[in-house]
Amino acid sequence: MATASLYRRTLPSPPAIDFASSEGKQLFLEAVHSGTMEGFFKLISYFQTQSEPAYCGLASLAMVLNALAIDPGRKWKGPWRWFDESMLDCCEPLEKVKATGISFGKLVCLAHCSGAKVEAFRTSQSTVDDFRKYVISCSTSDGCHVISSYHRGTFKQTGAGHFSPIGGYHAGKDMALILDVARFKYPPHWVPLTLLWEAMNTIDGDSGLPRGFMLISRLDRAPALLYTLSCKHESWMSIAKYFVDDVPCLLKSEDVKDIKNVLSVILSSLPTHFREFINWVVEVRRREEDDDQNLSQEEKGRLAIKEVVLKQMQETSLHKHVQDFLSSEKSCCKTIFTRTENEDYFPEIAAGVCCQGAGLLSGISGSSQFSCCQETGVKYFNVNGVKPVTMVSGTVVNGSGQQGVDVLVPSSQSELSCCGSGPTSDVGVYQASNDVSSLLTALLLALPPETWSGIKEEKLLQEVRSLVSTENLPTLLQEEVLHLRGQLQLLKRCVDNKVEEDLGAPLF
Repeated sequence: MATASLYRRTLPSPPAIDFASSEGKQLFLEAVHSGTMEGFFKLISYFQTQSEPAYCGLASLAMVLNALAIDPGRKWKGPWRWFDESMLDCCEPLEKVKATGISFGKLVCLAHCSGAKVEAFRTSQSTVDDFRKYVISCSTSDGCHVISSYHRGTFKQTGAGHFSPIGGYHAGKDMALILDVARFKYPPHWVPLTLLWEAMNTIDGDSGLPRGFMLISRLDRAPALLYTLSCKHESWMSIAKYFVDDVPCLLKSEDVKDIKNVLSVILSSLPTHFREFINWVVEVRRREEDDDQNLSQEEKGRLAIKEVVLKQMQETSLHKHVQDFLSSEKSCCKTIFTRTENEDYFPEIAAGVCCQGAGLLSGISGSSQFSCCQETGVKYFNVNGVKPVTMVSGTVVNGSGQQGVDVLVPSSQSELSCCGSGPTSDVGVYQASNDVSSLLTALLLALPPETWSGIKEEKLLQEVRSLVSTENLPTLLQEEVLHLRGQLQLLKRCVDNKVEEDLGAPLF
């Protein structure tokens, strides 16, 4: 049976007031004059219409993340990094969101995973006065924004549960401006704040819990300078379960005697989708306009900080143990980076290393299932006057798709040859496994402290706890590890469907 087509709806007024009406314009001017529309201008610059009828949560979040200038850390289209609804597939598959929408708790989880600072409250955890205070705070600043989850029926509108950002506040009339992302249906409109609270103070039929609101702002520093969790594919569920649930059980069941045994238990059973779960995000941004590989000052600064954090990671005692383990499991002499006078061969070496690393990260021995595109190349940069930085670029291709990789290779005045031949010459020798060991070190440091409690031998337990302790790590590295730990815990809560009850930030 054919469905009748619709062109917009008439906005029920009252209680709402159309933003573009004479009264709506007057409210806007008065609110601007009183200083409670500061957040509006950033939001309106990135205002978008949800691309699917059930994408109101995704559209609201993408709009706010872009307004806050949060870097997604991965490409949207071409060379551009940009938040789009299609990229917000972390805590719920897009097909499911398309069919049934997204819950309040899952949207909070998604905001966390996207690199934002989030404070979320159900109406049972707050009051209308608290809500008003937060709306005023965000309306008088462009550094935070409010997304409201409410029931349309309270405003006599058609439909049920809905998400939209709040664009401003009129203090004299106590009204909030809803920037409705379903612009094909209703325009932006003013509503009484107390009525908006009533609309939020309704029960979501799917979760059985009250709706609410979330405050989204930027973190004090960019998260995950080196590493980030990617839950783009559903495989992240099994991987989160492996690290948080299975690893502690494995350590309890195995009679481990030394650090190498501990690492063997964990790393020898990595899920096959491990490569898709942990993505290296150290990258050098290229300028599209002239493709001259020049870096902006901001990018040079970020790259310099990344180099510092990477060096701090590689100076930890745990990194040495991981590196030794990988060297014992793989023939490291096959994965040496050598800078020679004839750099025409370097891209070929890099291509091989790229594939071997991909195979290792996916838990597959060898690289026969991977190939690298011919675009693989090597560039050198001087960053803020410090020693040169090497970047290897390539594309790993397997049967299910391809993944672009930009790998920052730490330079060194003197490196030990993996074959035991002593210090290398000043041409510099690098092990490809060094990049992998740094990533694995970060993940092991990020595991919850209780992960290791199943180790039976007390002396070994204390040694492991000392190796994975974050207390004495340099500040930058500590922040990196704790952010990664928070992401992992949040994703695990998402797997267990606990995000609906526990909206707080991840506990470090």
